[in-house]
Amino acid sequence: MNDLISIYCKNNKKTYKDIHPGISMTELFKANAIDGLKYQPTNVSVNNRIENLDFRCWESADVEFLDYSSPSGLRTFVRSLCFVFLKAAKDVLPGVDMNLEHSISKGYYAVAHDGHKIPEESIAAIKQRMQEIIDADIPFIRHRIRTKEAISLFRKCGMPDKAELIETAGMAYTTYYELDGYCNYFYECLLPSTGCINLFDLVPYFHGMLLRVPKQSDINELEPLIRQDKMFAAYEEHLTLLNALHLDNVGDLNQAVRAGASKKVILVSEAMQEKQISFIAEEIARRYKEGVRLVLISGPSSSGKTTTCKRLEVQLATNLLNPIGISLDDYFVNRDQTPKDEYGDYDFESIYALDLPKLNEDLDALLAGKEIDIPTYDFTTGKRVYKGKKLKLEDRAVIVMEGIHALNPILTEQLPDSAKFRIYVSALTTISLDNHNWIPTTDNRLLRRIVRDYRYRGYSAKETIARWHSVRKGEDKWIFPFQENADAMFNSAMLYELAALRPFAEPILLEVMEDEPEYAEAHRLLKFLRYFNYMPEENLPRTSLLREFVGGGSFSY
Repeated sequence: MNDLISIYCKNNKKTYKDIHPGISMTELFKANAIDGLKYQPTNVSVNNRIENLDFRCWESADVEFLDYSSPSGLRTFVRSLCFVFLKAAKDVLPGVDMNLEHSISKGYYAVAHDGHKIPEESIAAIKQRMQEIIDADIPFIRHRIRTKEAISLFRKCGMPDKAELIETAGMAYTTYYELDGYCNYFYECLLPSTGCINLFDLVPYFHGMLLRVPKQSDINELEPLIRQDKMFAAYEEHLTLLNALHLDNVGDLNQAVRAGASKKVILVSEAMQEKQISFIAEEIARRYKEGVRLVLISGPSSSGKTTTCKRLEVQLATNLLNPIGISLDDYFVNRDQTPKDEYGDYDFESIYALDLPKLNEDLDALLAGKEIDIPTYDFTTGKRVYKGKKLKLEDRAVIVMEGIHALNPILTEQLPDSAKFRIYVSALTTISLDNHNWIPTTDNRLLRRIVRDYRYRGYSAKETIARWHSVRKGEDKWIFPFQENADAMFNSAMLYELAALRPFAEPILLEVMEDEPEYAEAHRLLKFLRYFNYMPEENLPRTSLLREFVGGGSFSY
């Protein structure tokens, strides 16, 4: 009896005693009819580390079963669906290599590696084959072998991108999965079998196809297909640059770092961004002649809005315009007038946390040539105060306002559209781990925020991770629905930045303790960062957008 273990389940807050070592999580779940989940489990957290459901416990542990409604469960579902898609595509089009490039339009974009358009009848055939694989309920088989053997395996399977990734990451052992004889590599866990996938769709999209997934709020209903043509164009522009530089994947980037080409990679990436900002400034100058007087800059958390705004102001000056900055934060309503969320907490993310009538009154006065008093918001007292700061537009002046609500039509509805130029800023990460493992833009932004909050705001990684869900919820409501309103999209992600962020982020993430709920996300991010070879900080230009997060830049924040 001394060899038996106990398992505490967080879902129902019960402790299961006298458990035989080696029990799988699926066996535990089925034997005890564990409730508290909205859907069937997709994976499990064991001592705050995400594992497959076939994970076996040999020692006493805390476990929590996760389903599709959780971020981790969603990632496991999508990963598994992508595996089924790649297997089906290989069966239907054996001579065509597929790329899974990025998320878009509430789905995931796939395209032939050589760029040729996939016929609609082939897309329909892949979809049918996917459904056959799902109906057959085939298990995903996990293998763990020496990395040298895995490199040989992937080269033999015609996947040199995966071989290069794991070779340059330098880990001793590699995990890969097999589905009915088809092998592939995904750096996190999968569902137990294909039959766990309940719903999907595959439709033509541009010159590729879009893999559609269920809603997190209702797994029996697909996410709506929302066209994001402007965002897609922004992705494609950067993918073209990566192809030209032969830096399609992280393995290529690691090889460049090892070859001593870090400085060149950084300079080209920075030059690409400066070119974009210059182009936007030139377009604003052209439209200034047509009546544009207000530049609105929006984007999600840690997208680099502040530095983008500062660099844009420099470029506007070179186009003989006089940029005048106004902070939306100074137009917060007094604290006692701030709207509250469903939990009774102040909802600072709401557009109605801003004094919209006063903002529009001041903008009207400015654009009419009048002088106004500019408020300052005192975050300590929660009140807007006036300190004698005056503002009047001079010749060739344009107002530049940056904030999460800048693209929401409600913000400046009293002004004609002809007077506005809207810019959407986001870290649209284009470099992928390999041809089948893209890097979520949310991971890019979260790592930026973890580093910045720790260095400049006194927040630990634990605190930043804990708040991230609320931040993402606010973005879904107040930012993302308006991104296609933009006149210009600026991609603030740089192909080298995760390699440069790694040495800053790792020690911060390592401070999260194993017994804390946020450890699961910290552990996942640490595993993810291991694929990147370190990029030396000294090569970063002082004007780089990344300096907003790591420090040492030319701009004041």
